[in-house]
Order: sequence, then structure tokens, then C-alpha cells
Amino acid sequence: MIHIDLYADIVCPWCFIGSRRLDTALMSHGQAPEAAIRHRPFMLHPDAPPDGLDLRTMLGRKYGVAPDRIFARVESAAREAGISLDLSKQQYTYSTAAAHTLLRHAAARSTQHALVDALFTAYFLDGSNIADAGILAAVAEMHGFTAREVNGLVHDTHELAVTRRDVQEAVGMGIRAVPVFVVNDQRLTGAQPAAVLHAAIANAIERSRGKSDRSAHNHTTDEERVIRDAALDETIASTFPASDPPSTIPNPDDHDAER
Repeated sequence: MIHIDLYADIVCPWCFIGSRRLDTALMSHGQAPEAAIRHRPFMLHPDAPPDGLDLRTMLGRKYGVAPDRIFARVESAAREAGISLDLSKQQYTYSTAAAHTLLRHAAARSTQHALVDALFTAYFLDGSNIADAGILAAVAEMHGFTAREVNGLVHDTHELAVTRRDVQEAVGMGIRAVPVFVVNDQRLTGAQPAAVLHAAIANAIERSRGKSDRSAHNHTTDEERVIRDAALDETIASTFPASDPPSTIPNPDDHDAER
């Protein structure tokens, strides 16, 4: 059994892409490995009002460039991951505290991974307000929840506080941008290519089977070389930071610039 933690936010397009790439990586193994995927919360805009923030105005102020220049890069990467992403469909960005609260409870229903994909789809492909309780109920009813359960959870101040606490724990771990994958003890930042995730999974399987003894064999596996070399290109280029990006964030003319 390998354990994969995916730190992501529903309003992050690179997280949508990264989640789909993870699916591809898992399926690319001849015999799908036994993997426990846990979705961990991160919020890019925790204080956004219920009606959301105008996405284009926010991005224009944040990055100083026309949002359409940024969108083109993300949409191209999404198409390669099998997502028909058209960012013109979504005009706003929202707080995702309620959505993450549902995802936490979906784990006990064994529907967490399916629900997160449905939430990504509702936000990015349908242009829905995923801070709205009615929208969340319509999505979650297909994944083990009743409308009454959803309404109770998303308006429960204690449940929302637990979600925000979990986000702060992620920040305390040094996570400042998403997506972040933790495959057993290997952390990968950015919407890594499926090949890199495949290699990380293969390396985790090898280690879990006891085939790699670093105390006796001081060498680097082919899988680790793939992880090391390819991950460097994606770590900054395909993340979405929660705050103003550091100077190392590439501009929209660079490879895989951020949304």
C-alpha cells in the first residue's frame, strides 16, 4: 500500500490538471498499485465573499499582465491532460472552506477522489459557484451525501473551523502554493507530468517492498532520476501561490506560466 496526499484547492486550475495527471500515472502501471489517495485542503482565497472575487481583475492586479495570456498556457496543459478547459466560463474565484469540509467527510464514504473531480468539473467546466450550498448539494448528492447532510456541514461553524485549521497545518508544513503531492515520504510540488508521478509511485512501491536498501546500496534508481530531473522544471512553473508570487515565479512568456 502506498499513500498519496494531494494538497490542492478547487479553484486552482493546476490542481485540476495535477489530479488528472495523477490518475494517468496510477493507470499507467501495468497492474494498478494499491494506493490510498487523501485530498488535503488548501485555500487560495479563504476570505473571498460569498459571491466571489472577480477573477480577471484580481489576476491582472496580481501579475500585471492580461489574464488571457496566462489562461492560454493553462488551457493548453489541461488539454494535454484530457480536460476541455475554457477559463472564460468562470468569471469568479471563491472561498472553498465549505467544499473542503465536504471533501473531508467524503473520505469516510470512500468517495473523496471522485467528489474532488466533480467539484473541479463544476467550478471550471460548468462555471458554478462552489461556495453556494445548493451547488455543493447538487454535486455531493452523487457522491454519498444527502442535501440535508450537505446543508448541515457547510453551515456548521465548528466543521468550517476544522477545515481552516487543517489549512493552517499545511501552511505550517511549508506549503505556500499548490498542488503538492506527497507520495509516501517523497514531496513533489507543482502539477507534475504523469511520467514524474509514475516514477514517484514506482519508487514508493520499490521501497515499500524492501527492494531498496540505502544503507547497503548507495545509488540512485532510474525512477529517482526522473523525479529529480523533471520535477525541477515543474516545481514553480505549475503551482498556484496563495500570496504574491516570489521573484522566481515565471512570467506568462515562460514555460507553463501560472494562471
